[in-house]
Amino acid sequence: MSDASLHAGPTVRRLRRREGLTQAAMAVRLGISPSYLNLLERNQRPLSARLLVQLAEQFDFDPRSLRQDEAVGGIDGLRRRLADGRFADLAIDRDEIAEWLSAAPQAALAFARLFDASGGSAGGARESDPTDLVRREIERWRNHFADLDVAAEALSDELRLSNADIGAALAERLRQRHQLSVRVLPANVMPDALRRLDLHARQLQLSELLDQSSRNFQIAVQLAMLEQRDEIAALADGAGFADRAAWRMFRRHLAGYFAAALVMPYSRFMRACEDTGYDLAVLQRRFNVGFEQLAHRLTTLQRVGQRGLPFFMARLDRAGQFSKRYAGASGTVMLEAEQSCPLWNAHQAFERAGRICVQNIEFTDSAGQSSQWFTLARTVQGSGALGGEGAQFVVVLGLEAVLAGQLAQARGASLGRAQAERTGPGCALCHRPDCQQRSLPPRGTALQFDERSRGLTPFSFGT
Repeated sequence: MSDASLHAGPTVRRLRRREGLTQAAMAVRLGISPSYLNLLERNQRPLSARLLVQLAEQFDFDPRSLRQDEAVGGIDGLRRRLADGRFADLAIDRDEIAEWLSAAPQAALAFARLFDASGGSAGGARESDPTDLVRREIERWRNHFADLDVAAEALSDELRLSNADIGAALAERLRQRHQLSVRVLPANVMPDALRRLDLHARQLQLSELLDQSSRNFQIAVQLAMLEQRDEIAALADGAGFADRAAWRMFRRHLAGYFAAALVMPYSRFMRACEDTGYDLAVLQRRFNVGFEQLAHRLTTLQRVGQRGLPFFMARLDRAGQFSKRYAGASGTVMLEAEQSCPLWNAHQAFERAGRICVQNIEFTDSAGQSSQWFTLARTVQGSGALGGEGAQFVVVLGLEAVLAGQLAQARGASLGRAQAERTGPGCALCHRPDCQQRSLPPRGTALQFDERSRGLTPFSFGT
């Protein structure tokens, strides 16, 4: 259950009608007045813990059904779906979404299921895309899997008692518990793999191209698959994927989640974040992790009573295509488009390899709703391998600008809205009329032509 007040009027009303009761009759069974029940059904009073117990006892009611909003990812989950370009002309704001979810949660759930079943795009173009299916499931959880975090933290504490060096402790755990040794092999012996489990030789084989933090992470992933197999499989089964590839991809994500939680255990990592002002460089050194590993971990800090800042994280290539995107608890819709805005300085980070580029941006979505964000972008190697001509990406972290003052990397940066760079969801979904960087007109608009003049932008269009 959420730690927020639970307003569940429509669900209580549906239950009463299912039982064929008047408000007066149901109020008697719950031990409250009819007028109070009327306020509950109109969402003018929250549902107390005592009444929740009464509903369960009197009507054999499952309390989990009171939170249909969790099944759609809450207000932010619906907002991300409604950021689709097909709804751009409706200008649905956050307050309307909150009212819809409160007044008609079943209808909201039906919309979410239909939208997700179509792949989240017109004509169902991504209906069978496992990457999109998995992403939607991760967002439903807000990329926080509490049971895996608790298990990883307990194991991390146990490992620290045996060896302060996390890499040595992980290798020793693998040897003692699973009779597997870790062997680093030359690149010419493993030309097409970074990690390989050889059960015949009882070895976890790692490529010499992996840096130390990536070696530690790969050992942790292997431990996840050995020691958390049942828990990870249960979570993957619970997603209800019809596509086996999606099931396997989600399971791989969960193994990586556990590995990150093992090398960056929740409470210790959270304290370090608060003590350092989320100083990325210090956190990397303290936990001996790569920038991408760190960025992903920062999106998962949603433990009740010990929440971190609500970061989002994305990884993109030089063409502006997303290969990873986790909104976490940020509520951002910046990651919904297929292409990113060229005015976002994430693209400039490719020219400043290894350096963190920060930017204060005002993002206007396809529905015309504006929000302000502070983002940090840095290049990473695609596999954590050293040297060579490997793939290069940019990893971006972001959070609401109003929260950015807490960050070490934001010191000295101007966070005012007047100084923010105006960006959008890529040209095809952006309706900003005065952008000189525009490459395409927005979809669904009527182009306008004036033979007597030429504007500053290549396209003129109606609203």
